[in-house]
Amino acid sequence: MKPESLLKMLTGASIGSRRRVADAIKQERVAVNGQPVTDFRYPVNIGDSITLDGKSINLKPEETVTLLLNKPPDIMSTTRDERGRRTVIDLIPEKYRRLRLHPVGRLDRDSTGLLLLTNDGALTYRLTHPRFEHDKEYLVQLSVKLKSEAKRKLEKGLKLEDGMTSPAKVREIDSPPFNYSITIHEGRKRQVRRMFASLGHEVLALKRIRMGNLGLGSLAEGRIRQLSSREVRSLLNQT
Repeated sequence: MKPESLLKMLTGASIGSRRRVADAIKQERVAVNGQPVTDFRYPVNIGDSITLDGKSINLKPEETVTLLLNKPPDIMSTTRDERGRRTVIDLIPEKYRRLRLHPVGRLDRDSTGLLLLTNDGALTYRLTHPRFEHDKEYLVQLSVKLKSEAKRKLEKGLKLEDGMTSPAKVREIDSPPFNYSITIHEGRKRQVRRMFASLGHEVLALKRIRMGNLGLGSLAEGRIRQLSSREVRSLLNQT
């Protein structure tokens, strides 16, 4: 097996989200073969000894599983919450608890819809790294109709405090309470809400219904189903 970057290898070890892993590396909490490493691209082999906060990391999960959750509101998209609020891990059936699943990306506390939980590092990397540009489709509830100029700005790209957004696809829909669909391929924090806020519109409700070619379908809110190997392969093979 050829060496992989430290960031990719640790993401695959299911110790947390890509962002959490990156923060740990930057904070000099990760060591490879006894030496602290702060370079995300540092080459790592499966046989290397890696520790996080002095604890050994198992680079290969016991069993690879990916779950599709229809996230309800008031649930945190994290593996733990310092304030004791409920997280997506609390919704996982007991038989999956030992597998060290983590969310692929996140939805903010008030948002609902499609969220993947997995211990598959390759899938996590593929779906969260910006260069793969996987579509994410959301349903949005606004209190007023978008003006054509506002729609044009969304479709062209907006300047937010963390930089320009890529062009979005926006269409009006009739699916109460939602009245718009927006598709983006980035994953910045609260991005959809911030995009509309920059145009003077508050998002009253937000629901993710698709990631790549995987749709939420008829899965009820709060329910979970395990993805088939075919569905996982399909997500991995998207370009």
